[in-house]
Amino acid sequence: MPTASTDIELWNAFKKGDQESFGDLFRRYYPLLFQYGTKLCPDINLLEDCIQELFLDLWQSRSDVQLQSVKAYLLKALKYKIFKIYRDKGKRSTSEVTDDMSFEISHENFLISQNDSKEKTAQIIFAIQQLPDRQKEIVYLKLYQGLSYEELSEVMQINYQASRNLFYQAVKSLRKLLVRE
Repeated sequence: MPTASTDIELWNAFKKGDQESFGDLFRRYYPLLFQYGTKLCPDINLLEDCIQELFLDLWQSRSDVQLQSVKAYLLKALKYKIFKIYRDKGKRSTSEVTDDMSFEISHENFLISQNDSKEKTAQIIFAIQQLPDRQKEIVYLKLYQGLSYEELSEVMQINYQASRNLFYQAVKSLRKLLVRE
């Protein structure tokens, strides 16, 4: 994955109208956005439409938003777009949509060394599935996507300390669940 400065350079070039940089951003982040979006939206066609709409909106607006993390910005924007569609379909508030949507983590989401047994892998996946959705989401974003606490706070719409606390609680819950096994 590219460095943040490379991402920011691409972002700035795109904001100035560079179509090639825009295409590079799309190609670089589409797989990540798709993978993250499948955790929030089971309808693949709807998800692909949301990602394409997101990039279309970005190209059309090109506002002078100052970013610290392109990855966090795009993940957050996709999450908003998905929530908006679900809200508009059901005419419900964002908090209801958030409460109703579950965050799913599958076996493929975690790379576990070949030395670990299948039983240990199954125990870890089972423990993760027992976590509340917000904790599953933060574990996925922090461990699998490698987001920093600053990026986590932006994507999950919580402050920096709350992101640290939520991740700590998730790890603490996982430890308790794994000790019981």
